[in-house]
Amino acid sequence: MVDFAGWSMPVQYTSIVTEHQATRRSAGVFDISHMGRFRFDGPAAAAFLDRILTRRVTDMSHGQVRYALVANTNGGIMDDVLVYHLRESSGTACYWMVVNAGNRQKIAEWMKTYLVSAEGVKWNDCSESTAMIAVQGPHAHRIVNPLVEMDTKNLAYYTGKISRLSQQWAIVSRTGYTGEDGIELIIPAEIAANVWQTILSAGGEFGAIAAGLGARDTLRLEAAMPLYGHELSEDINPFQAGLRFAVNLKNRDFVGRDALVRLRTDARAPRRVGLESTGKRLARQHDSIQANGQTIGQVTSGTYSPTLQKPIAMGYVAAEVSEVGSKLDIEVRGRLTPARVVQLPFYKRSSEP
Repeated sequence: MVDFAGWSMPVQYTSIVTEHQATRRSAGVFDISHMGRFRFDGPAAAAFLDRILTRRVTDMSHGQVRYALVANTNGGIMDDVLVYHLRESSGTACYWMVVNAGNRQKIAEWMKTYLVSAEGVKWNDCSESTAMIAVQGPHAHRIVNPLVEMDTKNLAYYTGKISRLSQQWAIVSRTGYTGEDGIELIIPAEIAANVWQTILSAGGEFGAIAAGLGARDTLRLEAAMPLYGHELSEDINPFQAGLRFAVNLKNRDFVGRDALVRLRTDARAPRRVGLESTGKRLARQHDSIQANGQTIGQVTSGTYSPTLQKPIAMGYVAAEVSEVGSKLDIEVRGRLTPARVVQLPFYKRSSEP
């Protein structure tokens, strides 16, 4: 157990490799209640979110989930988030936003400065009154489907619905952070422990097991999903990070737009790349990346890939050496390790949902 953004979180229950492989082959069950969860209601909720996020919100249909960014006025990434547009059984529409645990207070305080002048928006921080569980892997739907009052296989990828679970409401979405198909649940905190045990019991016959932060990190790294504080920060803009798709500039205004208009054509900025290295030495965050004896970048995340059976890493390098196939060196504990730039993601499941 480790402290993570003020939460006591499990690094592993058995071993990182065991939990990683279970997620790829069967299912991993992750307690992700540490993530921040904000709810927005009111006739101006969509317009407000559209104003503070890099991606359009006003055109989202009911049930849609969209990945977006919060940018500062300089175009740097304050957080990456998921936005849900949902409809309750009463017909009332609402929006939810899931933010990173370490950024919850920062984003909440930042939003308040814009909420002051926003009429017709009601905002609630539901992080501590709710819990969040992710069931990820090939058998995720078989495990969750009998527990909820809906057919999860009818959900398209990145959609969600308010349903019922254990006689309580539940937000059920086909989303995840592992590179696998899966389901994420937002539920009332008071039923979380019971739901957790029920999922693990139901998943036993499929080989599902509980998984911790360690496996979550190796899985997301194989899938080349950026992590805030590693690949993302307020000093990095979306175009450097390979997140151009998450920025909608046309016919809209939002915080950071003017800076992002300028930054989108900056060909000199370092770029996020994938790296495969030879040998067994693992690159870690902050290790320097070199070319011809000169430092040209830095590793942001590195691990040994249980799926690919080789060391992998992501990092930012000078634009001129960011092309796939570029040969570089990573300084690992004082020694240079040969590496090359490879296409991202490192891993992609064989079939799309």
